[in-house]
Amino acid sequence: MNIIIGIIFVFSVLSDQLTKIWAVNVLKNGESIKLIGNFLRFTYAENKGAAFSILQNQLWFFIIMTIVMLVVLTYIFFKTKNITNLSRLSIAMIAGGAIGNFIDRLRFGYVVDFIDVRFGSFYNFPIFNIADSFVVCGTILMIILILFNKFEKSEINE
Repeated sequence: MNIIIGIIFVFSVLSDQLTKIWAVNVLKNGESIKLIGNFLRFTYAENKGAAFSILQNQLWFFIIMTIVMLVVLTYIFFKTKNITNLSRLSIAMIAGGAIGNFIDRLRFGYVVDFIDVRFGSFYNFPIFNIADSFVVCGTILMIILILFNKFEKSEINE
């Protein structure tokens, strides 16, 4: 299972960075590519903040917080003996996504976003990227595991 978790970690970083390279090369000129009508399109955006563009222009804050978070996640991943494989997977997904956006912040001073989901004139979801998707999915998985007391292996299962 550790090999699969490692593959997913590497995949999260590589797929994020490769899709961002594509977005910069194809979308930076300002035109969107419609995929599913007006619901899903690719639109280039530069995000100097965090999720939903909060905390704009706080580059050093994000760099320091990402390093701290990665140190904590790495410690939990390698030093906690009784966490489940799904818990390790959630950590790998969060860490991979965090590293993908961290690379952008170091290279550009902002994060490249390009996945644009719109619900007509009702609601336009903030533009995001593959790394954001891994962070969100990994976090949701971790929350579910914690809520259902499945983050750590129970003594009965050992």
